[in-house]
Amino acid sequence: MIDSTLIWKFVKFCVVGFSGMVVDFSVTWLCKEKFGWNKYLSNSLGFVLAATNNYIWNRLWTFRSTNIQIPVEYGKFLFIAAIGLAINNFVIYLLHGKWKLNFYLSKIFAIVIVTLWNFTMNYLFTFT
Repeated sequence: MIDSTLIWKFVKFCVVGFSGMVVDFSVTWLCKEKFGWNKYLSNSLGFVLAATNNYIWNRLWTFRSTNIQIPVEYGKFLFIAAIGLAINNFVIYLLHGKWKLNFYLSKIFAIVIVTLWNFTMNYLFTFT
C-alpha cells in the first residue's frame, strides 16, 4: 500500500514539474526556433533553468525542507537533474534523432521518464 503522504508529494512534485515544463519548453523554443541555437544546447538550457525553478518550489512547497545547508541540498538536486538531463537528451536523441518522431513529442516522452527518475531520487536522496 502506498502512503497517501507520498502520493500527495508526488502530485505536488508534478505540479511543480508542470511549471518547470513551461519554463523548459519556453526557453527551448525561444533558443531553438527564434535564436537558431543547436537543439541540444537549447534543450539543455531549458532543462537547467527549469531544474532551478523546480528546486526552489520543491524545497518550499513539495518537501518543505528545513535543511540549512541549502548549497549542499541544491547541489544534490542539480546532480540528480544532471543525470535526468542526460536521460532527457538520450531519449530525445533516440526518439527524434533515430526514430524520427517529432522533436517536441520526443521531449514530452523524455519529461515523463525523467519526472519518475527525479521524484524517486529527490525523495530518497535530496530531501530526506
